[in-house]
Amino acid sequence: MPNTILWKIVVGVSIALIASTGSSHSYKQKWLLAYEDNKPISRHAAAVGMQGEPEKAYHKVWSIIKEDYYDQKFNGQSWSYWEHRYDGKLKNLQDAHKAIETMLASLSDRYTRFLDKEAFSDERDQIDAHLFGVGIQIGLDKTQKIIVIAPIEDTPASRAGLMPGDEIAEINGKATKGFSVEEAAKQIKGPKDTPVTLYINRPGQHLKVTMKRAEIHLSSIQTAKMLDSEIGYIRLTSFISQQANEEMKKALVRLSNAKGLIVDLRDNPGGLLSNAIDISNMFLDRQNTIVSTVDKDNYKSQALSDGNMLSKQPLAILINKGSASASEIASGALKDNGRAILVGEQTFGKGLVQGITKLEDGSGINVTIARYLTPNDTDINKKGITPDIIVKLTEKDIDDGKGQWWSDPAGPKAKRTPEDLKDIQLKSAYDTVKEKVQSTVLIGHANTLNSTSSKP
Repeated sequence: MPNTILWKIVVGVSIALIASTGSSHSYKQKWLLAYEDNKPISRHAAAVGMQGEPEKAYHKVWSIIKEDYYDQKFNGQSWSYWEHRYDGKLKNLQDAHKAIETMLASLSDRYTRFLDKEAFSDERDQIDAHLFGVGIQIGLDKTQKIIVIAPIEDTPASRAGLMPGDEIAEINGKATKGFSVEEAAKQIKGPKDTPVTLYINRPGQHLKVTMKRAEIHLSSIQTAKMLDSEIGYIRLTSFISQQANEEMKKALVRLSNAKGLIVDLRDNPGGLLSNAIDISNMFLDRQNTIVSTVDKDNYKSQALSDGNMLSKQPLAILINKGSASASEIASGALKDNGRAILVGEQTFGKGLVQGITKLEDGSGINVTIARYLTPNDTDINKKGITPDIIVKLTEKDIDDGKGQWWSDPAGPKAKRTPEDLKDIQLKSAYDTVKEKVQSTVLIGHANTLNSTSSKP
């Protein structure tokens, strides 16, 4: 674990950095996974009394904002205004939830927000990595049909023979025409060991597939492979799972013989602060600053690497406008410390840290408790990080199949792989790392010659 200097602990609050960045993909994606609902996230949860006491719940949230919110100007208003704003007016939990939403909206901070039980559950699913479902990723194709993007290996979906490109025409007898991805996901999710029936359209086939939902492991690293005999490639899709850092360690061990590495953080919306620090630490030597945070009291804390780096290979990081929060922490740490070359497009620009608090009824709040700075003390909020090598994607590039290899306009039928190098941003990163590897080999060869010639 990296060393932490002057790290001010916010007791009992899980720290997350995640942003909704939108999507430039040809189809939207969502993991169809449910989870076991039993574990609180923070100690605040025990203190939020919602046992038929909506006013108590409202006032507790008001207190959390007053005590922890990073901007004590509260968007230019007196926070005391909200303290008794709804006294005597909240008859039930629904009233409390609406009042909390209104109060938080007054801060004009998109990241400080109330989450109903379902939304909070979805957020916690990803953190716990203790999930139940059928194990498929779905999306909308160009005709707005619900399709299978990919089944996860060794899950009910893969064992049932579902294939990329399959159209899900019905879910438990309900036609999916007009469904959003979220609506379809809601219909497919459910408790462990309960059945779900999908009606599948496949060229020349109409199938009825019934599956029992099961425990699913959602991997943060979906691809870790060699692109050729020298260059390794890792695609990290999220920092939010508590297993993300362990998955990265395993990927680096698997690719330890690579002479150069590419880590793909495109469309990675972020996740846990601890994962951003741990994963950055794997690439840094000595005690380098990874990130600094500044809280409501203007108290600055630094997280430092511990010098036990796992990868010394030349490194390129792929980024784009979908790379946010924890992705930007890692990118900024490796760029500012001269460890990696960033390739792609400007990042999203989320420089704020949230604390996650579960309320007693299963809902929750995310509250911005700090802002963060890159090692060079750069505040990237609403600005983003500029790559060292800018490779912009045009609509024509995407239509021509030169965009992200996993997001071809032809959908799953395109059968793209990273090693085809049609992805022009990946190709640029590949060429950059390849050049670094060859330069290292030439320098090593020259040093060997000099050493040999100097011998008597």
